[in-house]
Amino acid sequence: MDQIIGILRDMSSTAIAPSTAAFAIAAIGLNIHFGYTGLLNMGQAGFMLLGAYGYAVSVSAGLGFWLSLLIALLVVLVFSFILGIPTLKLRGDYLAIVTISAAEIVRMVGRSSIMNPITGGSNGIPNSHYSQPFNDLSFFGDGQTTILWWTYDNTGVNGWWIRFVAWALALLLCLLVWLLVRSPWGRVLKGIREDEDAVRSLGKSAYSFKMQALILGGLIGALAGIIYVLPTSVQPDGLGRSTTFFIWTALLLGGAATIFGPILGPILFFVVRIFIQDVTRLVVPPSVMSGQQTEQFSWILIGIALMLLVIFRPQGILGNKKELSFNV
Repeated sequence: MDQIIGILRDMSSTAIAPSTAAFAIAAIGLNIHFGYTGLLNMGQAGFMLLGAYGYAVSVSAGLGFWLSLLIALLVVLVFSFILGIPTLKLRGDYLAIVTISAAEIVRMVGRSSIMNPITGGSNGIPNSHYSQPFNDLSFFGDGQTTILWWTYDNTGVNGWWIRFVAWALALLLCLLVWLLVRSPWGRVLKGIREDEDAVRSLGKSAYSFKMQALILGGLIGALAGIIYVLPTSVQPDGLGRSTTFFIWTALLLGGAATIFGPILGPILFFVVRIFIQDVTRLVVPPSVMSGQQTEQFSWILIGIALMLLVIFRPQGILGNKKELSFNV
């Protein structure tokens, strides 16, 4: 019984973890790219990493939280604009290849030894170099607080403050997306997704609207990157290709082109993985499968579940098949 309770606590703790919120925010940005505009962006982790670097390097240089946040967003804005100029005329697989290549360029530049004085190279930037200005903004005070069965520091590396900010930001961004997609701007994005030529025939600049969507989704990805590294550290390999694939999995699970799909998807994605991993450790003896192997096994089952999802319910849990008409 105690073991079952432990599994349920692990699942619930994962559901409210800052990393889960960061993936939800990243999925919201990707939802603007893919769900509403039809852009096959396979490099969302690159926007996250660039935002994390922009913030961490700025704070490490002695700048305050708000100025560092602004610099991070400006860096990602410029990157999105430069990336979008030559690539937004591409469609389908070609855009996917370019965006994943751009994300890999960001990762490889960040981990190169030449950049070691700035980015820390492959070792990254420790959390202690940039977390304090964020913690200084906390109004939660010191000490610990227990809510239900969760006990965390009020303010700290992995406390209630970062959880509050992360999930409040995720909900605010959901509200923003809801307002945008109901506006004429959002309806143009949907038109581009479904039939770009028809949008052009109405005198709208599809290229301009796609650039705006790319920049907005990229900026949201930058916020996700900052949230993701605040409790940990900036590790270039920690925000690589697999991160983008996880974000895509979470978005497809929750449902693309929906408001709360990007929130539900990451929660289910990580909670189910923890459930599979903990149950496997409970049922399978260590002599048969080690702890590392159970973790790998959980990813295998998640991959199989994703394939079944795409085959039998491609619109995701909250999605609508009518929203799956893409002009790619």
